[in-house]
Amino acid sequence: MRLISWNVNGIRACMEKGFMDFFAKADADIFCLQETKVQEGQIELELPGYCQYWNYAEKKGYSGTALFTKKEPLGVSYGIGIEEHDREGRVITAEFEDLYVITVYTPNSQDELKRLDYRMQWEEAFLAYLKKLEEKKPVIFCGDLNVAHKEIDLKNPKTNRHNAGFTDEERGCFDRLLENGFIDTFRYFYPDQKDIYSWWSYRFRAREKNAGWRIDYFVTSEALKDRLLDAAIHTQVTGSDHCPVELALRD
Repeated sequence: MRLISWNVNGIRACMEKGFMDFFAKADADIFCLQETKVQEGQIELELPGYCQYWNYAEKKGYSGTALFTKKEPLGVSYGIGIEEHDREGRVITAEFEDLYVITVYTPNSQDELKRLDYRMQWEEAFLAYLKKLEEKKPVIFCGDLNVAHKEIDLKNPKTNRHNAGFTDEERGCFDRLLENGFIDTFRYFYPDQKDIYSWWSYRFRAREKNAGWRIDYFVTSEALKDRLLDAAIHTQVTGSDHCPVELALRD
């Protein structure tokens, strides 16, 4: 079972930069998107063999997620069941026989951390949502979590210490995920791998210099540990300021 996650930073723009070529080549069983930036009816994707699910933000041209799967889920839900957190199209949950798969686009704390307080509320609510699902069956969640967990996960940790995505508060929330029995799958396989990132600023030729951040993840319940085969970050794939990330799982 192969799963791909990609923050496309606007699916329509990404379509013009090779999205369908990568999608076809990847041939994933489940393909998750974040930051689609579309409203219902603004795009028609021809994806033969896949069921499509979209969650749109109320605000136009903002946020949004999608999930494409070869196998039809038992059920699909949108959001986490809390109105103030469900206006921005950030979560889709697909239920299968033996697990849940979630695509998530975590809120950014923004410049001067003006949304950090909201981000902390989101983190608490999302973790509670995950633990509730786990009472029924294991969980895989993936997407742009807008945090580099450790210093190894970004090029310039010292100068970014108090910036959005690398604050002590955000990193502490990721610590709590792991303390609650979740696995950062890339670090599970590659605990010491340096200089591999999933996002680069469009400024300062950051991608060319590989001055990036690893902020896109596949995270799984501890119960799925024995099914983990590999994790990958497709740094060579362009089309967005993020690159796709992948998880391989035993069926």
